[in-house]
Amino acid sequence: MISYNEFRQNITRRYFFQQGSHAIGAAALASLMGSSPGGGMVHGADLAGGPLVGKQNFPGKAEHVIYLHMVGGPPQMDIYDYKPVMNDWYDKDLPDSVRMGQRLTTMTSGQARFPIAPSKFKFAQHGECGMWVTELLPQTAKMVDELCFIRSMHTEAINHEPAITYIQTGTQVTGKPCLGAWASYGLGSLNQDLPTFVVLVAKPTNTEQVQAISARLWQSGYLPGQHAGCSFRSAGDPILYINNPPGVPAAIRRKTLDGLKALNELNYKEVGDPETHTRIEQYELAYRMQSSVPELTDLSTEPASTFELYGEAAKKPGSFANIALLSRRLVERGVRFVQVYLNNWDTHANVAGRLPDQCRDVDQACYGLVHDLKSRGLLDSTLIIWGGEFGRTIYSQGGLTKENYGRDHHPRCYTIWMAGGGIKGGHIHGETDDFSYNIVKDPVHLRDWHATILHLLGFDHERLAVNHQGLNQKLTGVEPAHVIKELLA
Repeated sequence: MISYNEFRQNITRRYFFQQGSHAIGAAALASLMGSSPGGGMVHGADLAGGPLVGKQNFPGKAEHVIYLHMVGGPPQMDIYDYKPVMNDWYDKDLPDSVRMGQRLTTMTSGQARFPIAPSKFKFAQHGECGMWVTELLPQTAKMVDELCFIRSMHTEAINHEPAITYIQTGTQVTGKPCLGAWASYGLGSLNQDLPTFVVLVAKPTNTEQVQAISARLWQSGYLPGQHAGCSFRSAGDPILYINNPPGVPAAIRRKTLDGLKALNELNYKEVGDPETHTRIEQYELAYRMQSSVPELTDLSTEPASTFELYGEAAKKPGSFANIALLSRRLVERGVRFVQVYLNNWDTHANVAGRLPDQCRDVDQACYGLVHDLKSRGLLDSTLIIWGGEFGRTIYSQGGLTKENYGRDHHPRCYTIWMAGGGIKGGHIHGETDDFSYNIVKDPVHLRDWHATILHLLGFDHERLAVNHQGLNQKLTGVEPAHVIKELLA
């Protein structure tokens, strides 16, 4: 919650000329020094907080992002981080020399031992890059040369809420802008009839252990409110209350909005709160979405070949395949950032029963999305991200057999992949030890990953910043962050 004085200092004309003798001099000094008078963002938004299109620090390769977040943390050693040596370690204890005193969650900290659980699934190498992929992802295996795999991601967070918050916002503490909000703020809108940043939550086939997905993950934090994500529902009306109530014709709705706008403008002139303008814009966008959203979500215009590509599940509202197809349609219509969540990757138990369902949900859908964007000439300008908030342990949580096991949270190494938008296809980055427990080559911290994503969007992560509460706030925080140039095409 910002203070009264803070939002008054968002500089309206009236406030600017009401303040003392130092304002003009400060502006002149700032001009000479080549910086922003308010100490705020240099690129990406005007003084009123509104977005400007094409104000990056340099030309970006990516104009859109589709971020497919796998909520719960996929087990990397069962999917992409092949560890055949572990077959010789079945049911042996994880060596202390490997664990090195790493803290554990309360789910396994009380276990008497930590028995090794090698993956029960078969792996094979694919593509010119030779990437090892589980048998559970046959369609994804066909496109490994389009993807860039990072097997050395790591984080400090060991539990879901702080870990998801960290990868989404750059900090484990809630209340900061997420990656989608930064993209909206910096890039601006390409379609005035749809939100710049859209959030979609897919329904997993298996629902044994779903995690809470909080709306705070797509908030705008200290950025202007219009940069928060707009959540679309997976069933029924995509957005609640967007349509006119029964008995209220469009003319009455328009007259009501005009009256509200006039009242809000009066309030803005008196108080100067930028969130008042956000409210006006949200009302107007909702009015325009009455026609744009039904057209967006009507898949009857898609040819049969689309559903052959994404799979028949794409016809089922709320399925991951359906959401992937909607993501392509959103990008096609100019939406900058599409955030997708798929739950139930939290495999503390029954990996054998749950992982096949999870992989089946995403396999053909991801293949379809990548190739659909490519065929439409959109892949080069759209960055696709797939991955969770952390990885899983090589040792078993709970009971262990060769046919089934569970895996606890593991922040020290995990795998994600990226495609399109300036990313180097067919590249495998980073390496872990034989236990998929520690990184032995090319570690990638979340800060470096965020810096790389911003670079692909055309931003220097040090310059995409906002002065808030006396600090120069950035997605990458105050610790050093570096663009991983090896990932760039």
